[in-house]
Amino acid sequence: MAKPTILLVDDSVLMRTIIGDIVRSDEDLDLVGAAENGKVALEMVKSLKPDIVLLDIEMPEMSGLEVMEHLSLMSRAKVIIISSVAQVGSPEANEARALGAVEIIAKPSGTMSLDLAHKKGHDIVVAIRRAAGLPVRS
Repeated sequence: MAKPTILLVDDSVLMRTIIGDIVRSDEDLDLVGAAENGKVALEMVKSLKPDIVLLDIEMPEMSGLEVMEHLSLMSRAKVIIISSVAQVGSPEANEARALGAVEIIAKPSGTMSLDLAHKKGHDIVVAIRRAAGLPVRS
């Protein structure tokens, strides 16, 4: 069985590194690319055809919510939001759900959540595995 492919989209190089390390920690997942904004992400979706997109909401050029509006027309990729503005019940989280996000994970310490791997790393891997239809490990 082929590994599910994942595209990571976050405007912070540090957050792309941290989230990328989280994804690479699971040998059943294949991180195929990382984009620094929504416009680049949409171009990468066309060429990489990822199974799952990990998407920030607040980004220059094109927000994650705008990306989701376009993505639904061009891809069957499942979207997992990882964002500081996506707290449970927030307008952004509600809109992301309405646009089809399968999971929403709030960054625990704001835009630059250096503690993301420690506080939410397991949650991120579990969300990806669920979205990919893989068994969840404890």
